[in-house]
Amino acid sequence: MKTEDSTEDTETTHRAAQPAEEDTDAPGTAGSPPPPEDARARRHDLTAAALAVLLVTAAILIGRYVQNRTGTLQVQWPPLLASWDPHLGPGTPAALTLAVLVIAYGPPLAARLPWRGLLAAAWAGSTAWVFSMALIDGWYRGVGRRLTTKHEYLRVIDRFDDIPATLRGFTDHIVIGEPGNWPAHVAGHPPGATLTFVWLDRIGLGGGAWAAAWCVVVGSSAVLAALITVRVLAGERLARRAAPFLVLAPAAVWAGVSADGYFAAVAAWSVALLALAATRRVRFPGSAAVGGGLLFGWTCYLSYGLGLMAAVLLAVLVLARTARPVVPFLLGALVVPAAFTLAGFNWWTAYHLLVERYYQGAGGVRPYAYWVWANLACAVLAAGLAAVAGVRRSASYAPGAVRELRTGTGAPAQRLALLVLAALVALLAADLSGMSKAETERIWQPFLLWLLPAAALLPARTVRYWLVASVVPALLINHLLWTGW
Repeated sequence: MKTEDSTEDTETTHRAAQPAEEDTDAPGTAGSPPPPEDARARRHDLTAAALAVLLVTAAILIGRYVQNRTGTLQVQWPPLLASWDPHLGPGTPAALTLAVLVIAYGPPLAARLPWRGLLAAAWAGSTAWVFSMALIDGWYRGVGRRLTTKHEYLRVIDRFDDIPATLRGFTDHIVIGEPGNWPAHVAGHPPGATLTFVWLDRIGLGGGAWAAAWCVVVGSSAVLAALITVRVLAGERLARRAAPFLVLAPAAVWAGVSADGYFAAVAAWSVALLALAATRRVRFPGSAAVGGGLLFGWTCYLSYGLGLMAAVLLAVLVLARTARPVVPFLLGALVVPAAFTLAGFNWWTAYHLLVERYYQGAGGVRPYAYWVWANLACAVLAAGLAAVAGVRRSASYAPGAVRELRTGTGAPAQRLALLVLAALVALLAADLSGMSKAETERIWQPFLLWLLPAAALLPARTVRYWLVASVVPALLINHLLWTGW
């Protein structure tokens, strides 16, 4: 589907002659002292980051106390599902080199590259970052074996020889105690997740290595979807400023290798296609809306909780101030549920059985009183401190942004803020549901992706510091802990 980029590339070439690092968020020149209100905003950013560090520290200390005393948290290194395991690997030099290069050269390159070149560079950079982080654990343990363990999808490929029959009987194997109950991840997701790997196997791409490559390469394309969405809703300048933070996402620790990265990409492209349709930035907006709906329907059959992405989709329509794509989007969204229902799989029955299975296992033991806030500490580690500061700025823009919605005259920063806060609402709803107690550093990747562009709201002269503040903890986690994902 061709986007209307030709004129944008010409504009980008003209902008390349302008200073890339000028902080246009505040008045005055880049070399002058920041005005008092700008200095105050930066202090608030640092305060938000400091509070996030305190949250993580409290989750670690209280979590260790509770786990050592009662064992009910069901994780070895709370709040993360991880164990202490200092190590280096073949991905270490690559991850360190890539981090240094993006921090040093990413912001100016993101400002100067032609738009399509930026998209290509962002996808390549994100893929390299996720792969290098996975290879810190070694090829076998970090990549080839990750999706073949006893809890994973590839363990049941041979049970899908007759796909229609397996779908009809899928719900019979969700609850523990039933004959041949599914492994944890198969039981915990609609069959679309497992079918992805069944179909890969059918076309000759079977095994853990191909499954890992699929999850990383497809999952990394979520960066493109986020950049396109931010560009059409909040302007190219903010999209370019968000690019380095999306490429060096701390969530790469868990995206490599996890099917949740793939889920995040499918959900993100659903949002991007709806945004393109709503703003009429494609040649065939109706087709884009149908495509977005198809992907949203598929998203709901990859993970039960991703119906909450509707909050982000609604924000897209609000920001575009149109309901024009709603009908074609809904028509597209009905296709996948209709196909699965006709094949004999009942989503609602499966979900209720999953809730029963969840409370049969760790979910029934893990205390809600701890995880309802410790989950947010996991989110801080997976999104990074730059995203925390950006979300703080988004919240400060929200009142004015809501007022401006009536006239459609909101500034780009206000529009981006509303998109980010919609994702935050979805994340908080997932948290309060009690169906995500622990492992949210992995499970919430589809929501966390949309918090990262908030870093574009930070002053340009501080970008590299915030990149360091987000990347260093991710590298430490990946080298000091064995995360299991």
